[in-house]
Amino acid sequence: MARPPERTADAGHDAPAPPVVDAQVQLGSQLAIPRAFLEYQADNAHHRMNAYGHPVRRGRMLDRVLSVHQDDDADRLVAEMDEAGVDQAFLVIPDYSHVARCALTQAELARHVDKVSRRHEGRFKVFWGVDPRGGQDGIDLFERCVTEYGFAGLKLYPLCGYSPSDRRLYPYFEICRLHGLPVLSHTGPGWGQLEFEYGAPLLLDAAARDFPQVNFILGHGGVTHVEEATYMCAHRPNTYLDISQFHSVLAADGWQAHLNRLFRLGISHKILFGTCWPSYRLSESLPGLVGAFAKGRPAVAGLKESDRRMIMGGNSLRLVAGASKVATEHVTTDNATVMDRGGRA
Repeated sequence: MARPPERTADAGHDAPAPPVVDAQVQLGSQLAIPRAFLEYQADNAHHRMNAYGHPVRRGRMLDRVLSVHQDDDADRLVAEMDEAGVDQAFLVIPDYSHVARCALTQAELARHVDKVSRRHEGRFKVFWGVDPRGGQDGIDLFERCVTEYGFAGLKLYPLCGYSPSDRRLYPYFEICRLHGLPVLSHTGPGWGQLEFEYGAPLLLDAAARDFPQVNFILGHGGVTHVEEATYMCAHRPNTYLDISQFHSVLAADGWQAHLNRLFRLGISHKILFGTCWPSYRLSESLPGLVGAFAKGRPAVAGLKESDRRMIMGGNSLRLVAGASKVATEHVTTDNATVMDRGGRA
């Protein structure tokens, strides 16, 4: 997608705008998300609307939720990215197979996501979901996703019932180390019968310590458990956080003020812009969410332009640079990319 030029104050001439990267989007499809999870989401929305005096039938709410999860090939998602000016996104595919009935097996889903990625060439970096209970079959599938499909990262959803530092995950982290891939681990709450206690950021600390050459991203770390997530980012060189779901943050003065405080903590080189789109398609628009981070808007007020650009895409591109380099240059283990860790960790 061609991006409009922007004025660069230092050069005084038009230059291409830096890429915008959404560090967490989902495939809005029942092929990737179990129906049971969508039913729980509809129940939660139904309860909220009725509590605020806006009665709506549960069946109608479920129909609305299901209607935004019919985008099997991501055509609608890419159209929304185009409209919002998002150049690339991390397409995260959690492994729900141990907690819910899924439409496809993991191998079938991997093949489908590969087709989606090739259909929209250059728009997605796929983060493939695994579960430590997957055994050797899961490890073999992940390696195939990396070497044959070119997937660019690992996705963990610990609320399914495991610690993100579970030793059974270490073979996956070793593959990530060999190929220069980052690991994105969900933090905070989730849906249904999931185990929220596994959403604490500090549970990832042992893995980050034991694999210093692997970069770990705390999904939603700028929104929930923020104190834990930010001090991990400040003190673990290989730990980052994203701000996906930022518009639903529980802050008395609103998400803009909350994020502005976050951006002033001195860890802008560790923060990734993200939305978790299309989870909130019924109440928000992707162009509106992205536009809220334009230069001078309240969320980024007072922020240096170089920091804003890092958050909106630069940091994300650095994290997947290792995967791109491995794919194009076939570098060996000894040459695996370690991301910039200068200054404060």
